[in-house]
Formats: sequence, C-alpha cells, structure tokens
Amino acid sequence: MSKLGNLGARLHRGEISYDFVGKRKIWYGVSILITITAIVGLAVRGLNMGIEFQGGAVFTTPTSMSTSVGQAEEYAKEASGHEAIVQKLGNGSLRIQIAGIDTDQSDRIKQELAKDLNLDPEKLAADLVGPSWGEQIANKAWEGLAIFMVLVVIYLAIAFEWRMAVAALVALIHDITITTGIYALVGFEVTPGTVIGLLTILGYSLYDTVVVFDSLKEQTKDITKQTRFTYSEIANRSINGTLVRSINTTVVALLPVAGLLFIGGGFLGAGTLNDISLSLFVGLAAGAYSSIFIATPLVADLKEREPAMRALTKRVLAKRAQAGAEEGPAAQARAAETGDDTDAAPAVVGPRNQSAPRGRGRGRTSGKRR
Repeated sequence: MSKLGNLGARLHRGEISYDFVGKRKIWYGVSILITITAIVGLAVRGLNMGIEFQGGAVFTTPTSMSTSVGQAEEYAKEASGHEAIVQKLGNGSLRIQIAGIDTDQSDRIKQELAKDLNLDPEKLAADLVGPSWGEQIANKAWEGLAIFMVLVVIYLAIAFEWRMAVAALVALIHDITITTGIYALVGFEVTPGTVIGLLTILGYSLYDTVVVFDSLKEQTKDITKQTRFTYSEIANRSINGTLVRSINTTVVALLPVAGLLFIGGGFLGAGTLNDISLSLFVGLAAGAYSSIFIATPLVADLKEREPAMRALTKRVLAKRAQAGAEEGPAAQARAAETGDDTDAAPAVVGPRNQSAPRGRGRGRTSGKRR
C-alpha cells in the first residue's frame, strides 16, 4: 500500500488524527481575514468587467503579426482614448478589445489601427458587442445562483438537518466571495466564461462538503446513547476519515483545470479557456478549504449549543474524570510491580523490600545451589 493510502486508512480507523474542530477559531479567523480582504478589494477596485458586459469593439489581426502586445496596446489607446486589452492568440494573431465605443468610433479606430499596424483595413476584422447581451447573462447568472442556493438548503435540510444546510450555505458564500475578491484584487477580466466557471465551482465545493456530512450523519446516529465521544470529537473524526479522499478529488480536479489555465490560456492564448479555468482553479481550492475548515466545524458549533449535546459533553467529561481518578492508584500499583522509578514508587517499594526475606534462597548468596 502506498504511503498516502496507508495514511488514509489510519485516518479512517482513527489511529491518527488532526484536531480540525478543536482549532476552529483559527480557521474562522483566517477565513474572516481573507473574506474582509476580498470585500475590500471588491469595494475599492471593483471587478474588471469584460467587453461583453460593457459593450465595445473587438479587433482581430491576421496571423503571424510582428507587432508586440505592448505596442498594440499603445496603438489602441492612442486611437480610441480608452484602455485596451490585447491578447496574442495561438495562431499569432492579436485580439484587441476596446470597451465603451459605438459604431462610428469603431470605424475610425479601425482605420487608425490598420495604419499603425501596417495592415489593409479590410484585413482587420472588427466586431461590435452590445452591453445588453452581457447584462442578460449576468441577470440569468444571479437568478440561477439564487435558485441553486435555495434548492441546496432545502435538500440538505431534508437529507441531513437544517444546521448542515446553514453550514453548507455559509461555505458556498465563502467560496464565491473569495473567488470574486481575487478577481478584483488581481484585476482579472470578468467574462461570461468567468460566470460559467463560478457557477461550476459550487457543485465541486458542495460535493466535498456533503461527503463529510454523510460520514458525520452515520457516525452520530444514536450519539446520546454513548458516553465515549462528544459531538465535536465525532465531527473531527469524520473530517479525518474523509480527508485523504477530499484531497485526492481536489487534486484530480485541479490537474486538468491547471492544464487548461497554464497551457491552454498561457501558451496557446485561448481566451475563453483562460476565463473559465481561472475561476475554476481559484474556486476549487477555496471549496476544498471551506469543506474541511469551515463547514463541519460550523456544524459542530451549532450542534454543541443544543441542550442534549451539552448534557452529552458533561457526561463524557465526567466519565473521563472518574476514569482518570480510578486510573491513579492502578497506575501506581503497575509502576511498583514493574519497578518503575516514579514518584509513587516509594510508597510501594517499602513493603516489597520487607517481604523479600520470605522468598526462596533466604540468607544465601547468588550462584549454584549446593
């Protein structure tokens, strides 16, 4: 068995574990800090909305252009008076996006760009994009997101319980906020592909969360009939038992997304692939974090507020205290029997030394018996 597989088996059996739930205040603090940073980024810098949402023109040059991306950006800015986004595509052509211009401006800019790029204006393709199309996509995305959230809460409340539904909803909002905040802070362009990727990550994040919840539901069945573990301890065992599985699924999902992002978008210059894969990459990482460090610890917090769980915790702690008190004299007796030199040993060593002459070989030296 591989080392990772052996680790997963030991985590599943409870032989080793990490106290995720016990250190939940640390994870909450980290998440709050990241979320505040993301919100500040959204408020200060805002999102860099693509041309599909603002309207404008897209100019595409022929293949094998010798003009660099930086030079094309300068030419486009001089011709339009607006900031331009230039991408070099895989076939060597340039894609120049200029937002906030109308048809008349587009024709004039096309002539000036063709002159600066030493091109025939007929060879410079120009496409106008209206802002209404992007606005429709954004509205439909918000509607789909709201419907998705409502259905998720209803399903989890029925399949599990309302506390798990609330925790899953918080984790999903956490993932969306972090992903959009990173877009704002870094200045990535938001396109319809970004919206598609953002909606896709919700399913991945929810999958990891539900896996842990299912294990937690199974292990907490008839929990009040035992006095060995508290709810938080069983929740922590559920996280550890599914930890390797969550890591494996996340890594397997991130590998092809990373290929799309760094190879498809970086080397080949595929703009649509770059838009989708970027949101997927950030969202998958955030979803894996929230399913382990946010969702289940939050469920444990909510459950521990119940009177039944509070009573269970008191019974478990009382039983452990009693067992510890009873273990004290027994530990001293075992230490004396084994001759362990501890602080309790002198209380037992005395009687044993006094009774030693009663044993075999009294008054004889060691050696062969004559």
